[in-house]
Amino acid sequence: MSDFNIKLLEELSNEFGPSGFEWEAQKILKRYVETFSDEILKDRTGTLIFTSKGTSDSPKIMIAGHMDEIGFQVAAITKDGFVKFHQLGGWWDQTLLSQRVKIRTVEGDLIPGIIGAKPPHVIEPEERSKVVTKAKMFIDVGCTSKDEAKALGIRIGDPIMPDATFEIWERPRISKDDNDEEKRESVTLAVGKAFDDRIGALITAEVIKQLKAEDIPHPNTIYGSSTVQEEVGLRGARTAAQMIKPDIGIALEVDIAGDVPGIDETKAPAHMGKGPSILTYDGSMIPNPRFRDFVIKTAEELDIPHQLSLVPGGGTDAGVIHLTEMGCPSIVIGIPTRHIHAHNGILDLNDVKNAIKLIIELVKRLDKEKVESFTAI
Repeated sequence: MSDFNIKLLEELSNEFGPSGFEWEAQKILKRYVETFSDEILKDRTGTLIFTSKGTSDSPKIMIAGHMDEIGFQVAAITKDGFVKFHQLGGWWDQTLLSQRVKIRTVEGDLIPGIIGAKPPHVIEPEERSKVVTKAKMFIDVGCTSKDEAKALGIRIGDPIMPDATFEIWERPRISKDDNDEEKRESVTLAVGKAFDDRIGALITAEVIKQLKAEDIPHPNTIYGSSTVQEEVGLRGARTAAQMIKPDIGIALEVDIAGDVPGIDETKAPAHMGKGPSILTYDGSMIPNPRFRDFVIKTAEELDIPHQLSLVPGGGTDAGVIHLTEMGCPSIVIGIPTRHIHAHNGILDLNDVKNAIKLIIELVKRLDKEKVESFTAI
């Protein structure tokens, strides 16, 4: 099974990088990929592109994972020194109260704060059953006046990230075999922020690294792309795809793990630890059916664990990649992740390893004739 650099995942997860402010995380990835990439490119939005050149210039395969994480920006500072904020990407109000955040000043200082609102002791009874919205929240940085907050270097427009630290959890898995006997094994889980979608950027890098390290032949030119500003409109993928002009696209994302209480399986069928998911639909793209079936068949032939999934709402970088030039057949491969768009997510590292393995096998099998067959009439 394909291994990967867990230390790199930890560094990327912990680094600062809300949408529009990704460059520090990109620097970490650039230092990693420049040791094995054939060429390093970038566009003017901040997307990092790193290549693997095969035996032919075409087809051009764009493999994309976005580097930005959901976060906030300072919207105002009250006269009493509290910070009002607006969101960068989608946050659900109920995940925010009492959470820690870090505000990055223009000087690069990280100022800690806590998201708060009125305590329940002073809320009228009719208010207590209502969700507290972001508009009623504030970030407490421990100041008592606007001048004190400004003295810390805080100003309108400063970016804010969740304050969460990467961890590894070893957990038991207990199941029954075909003879109804108990089977025990151990799994390794990653816990932290920004898996959406630094896990996709990491997988992209690991695919190109392993192609180089194992001298795996392939008849393509691969453009690994660590894109920016996905959470606010798929922006970096749009400019990068315009630059690359790919013949085929693979977006790497997190998928919603539906194996938690209260989720309708018809809306989130993927489970953590059951293999990477192959999306059959999302809000930004209907995958090319023949390319999708090729991906599924490859996974089945090689006995690579995988799941079929769909995301009725939301979109991915593939939403703009598949519309590049005259069109670009595209697919989304996801890592089922619990608690996405929150301070801490949980994913199974075996799903990551199987995603790397699957994508390498796809790269080996894709050539100009195969790619053209996906759109033949």
